[in-house]
Amino acid sequence: MTPSQWPSWLPLREQLAPMSPYGAPQIDLPVRLNTNENPYSLHNEVTASIASEIEKVLTDLNRYPDRDAVELRSALAQYINQQSGTHFEKDSIWAANGSNEILQSLFLAIGGDALGFLPSYSMHPLIAKITNSTWHDGQRKPDFTLDIESATNHIKEIKPALTFITTPNNPTGTALTLAEISDIARAVGSVGGILVVDEAYAEFSEVPSAVTLIEKFPQIVVVRTMSKAFSFAGARVGYLIAHPAVINAMLLVRLPYHLSALTQAAARAALSQSEHLLKNVSTIRQSRDEVARQLVNLGLSVVPSQANFLLFTGFKRPASEIWRELVDQGILIRDIGISGYLRVTIGTPTENAQFITALTQSIAK
Repeated sequence: MTPSQWPSWLPLREQLAPMSPYGAPQIDLPVRLNTNENPYSLHNEVTASIASEIEKVLTDLNRYPDRDAVELRSALAQYINQQSGTHFEKDSIWAANGSNEILQSLFLAIGGDALGFLPSYSMHPLIAKITNSTWHDGQRKPDFTLDIESATNHIKEIKPALTFITTPNNPTGTALTLAEISDIARAVGSVGGILVVDEAYAEFSEVPSAVTLIEKFPQIVVVRTMSKAFSFAGARVGYLIAHPAVINAMLLVRLPYHLSALTQAAARAALSQSEHLLKNVSTIRQSRDEVARQLVNLGLSVVPSQANFLLFTGFKRPASEIWRELVDQGILIRDIGISGYLRVTIGTPTENAQFITALTQSIAK
């Protein structure tokens, strides 16, 4: 709705009036490759484990869940330690309804100005506006990589309370090295801020996680999700790895009993099957590299990606026309608003082949 369309009797906050709700187009098409979901459904062994754990809590649904999600946070700590060779305990982990609730909680607890480097995850500035925080746009280089010297200078100039970096970055797929993150963390520390490293796609990346830097840089907080690598988007589980003091700040702003007993049970079961679930990550990586090669063979340019999606360009016609023609052929990818670019989520081999076939026909026109 536009500001003039809101009813006069609704005292909506002024800064919200011109805004639109977040969300990708939801079109019921045979091949949906637009929201970076994992294309592989949960294996029977995993669903059986989840069902078993949920059944255990069903008789106690008249009681509130564990408001601190102690067992789930302990399981998440164990998972992170196995993946990154760290030694976190539950007091360094926070869990919530998707990583977006984690991000909102950080804004509520920390407040102040925020800085991010665009293009990046659009929810960062959106949540800043919703929580009445001032957002500052930093920029990336034309190839979508981050100029570290420019970024650190921007941090020292703005002095934000919260600085956001997304690695692998959405929507570009580009990733930062630990050395680059360390340089940014030093700059953030020098202005007394917090560095939020959004790692929603970390499992698809060959670059080590920033969780390995938290001991040296306590101003780093890492936001993760189970939606992507775990094929768990429908369960809505995000989590934070940080110094225990940050976790204590989350306790101040959390909603009461914010994570249901059913969600906690399902997430614990999925984590117990992590070795099995992560086998699909390797398959997706291989498919990503193959689709990238096919796009290049079509004469297109592909941004190097460490995520489960590809950003590509090189069309002789507007990208929006290509997008519409793919929709007409039953293929839904993402027009992310960067002129001349489209983004495709890596699907199953069959879905990827259908996408390449449809795209080949479209760009040949």
